[in-house]
Amino acid sequence: MPNGKKINGEERRKRIADLLREESEPQKGGALAEKHGVSRQVIVQDISLLKAANYPIIATPQGYIYNRPRADMEKATGVIACRHSKAEMAEELNILVDHGVLVKNVTVEHAAYGELSGQLMIKSRKDVERFEQLMNEQEASLLADLTDGLHLHTVEADDGQTIEEAKQALKTKGFLVEH
Repeated sequence: MPNGKKINGEERRKRIADLLREESEPQKGGALAEKHGVSRQVIVQDISLLKAANYPIIATPQGYIYNRPRADMEKATGVIACRHSKAEMAEELNILVDHGVLVKNVTVEHAAYGELSGQLMIKSRKDVERFEQLMNEQEASLLADLTDGLHLHTVEADDGQTIEEAKQALKTKGFLVEH
């Protein structure tokens, strides 16, 4: 807690937004809670309120990030359709990050709920390892388990050629689903 004084929720949310805007690395909810002298659940609520107030905050498996536009360069984006088992998840993600591709999210089309999406923001093998560890620790299912392994990734790279090369590598492994 700053200066040992208790601050109100509005001031805490402002400080959280400022901190996320300044940091380049994701910030864990538990660390934010400790820093502000509140529970992790309070931070989750604060983040929800900030998102409702149109702050571009994304919750990822690595923590919270401020999704700022990249003014330095235009990035190429695309959507890739894949299918694989849970055991092959890390291999698929490593192929993408090894090609210099940021995996922004995973999306499935559910019969009752429509489109379901989870924010990933995976850009390195270290991120893949952390995500795989989290999935194993939580004994979590893949969203793709709802669709017999079929899922989409929104991806970003410096150029379209990078995305195409990553898609070719996925195709070689049998993970790419072509339309």
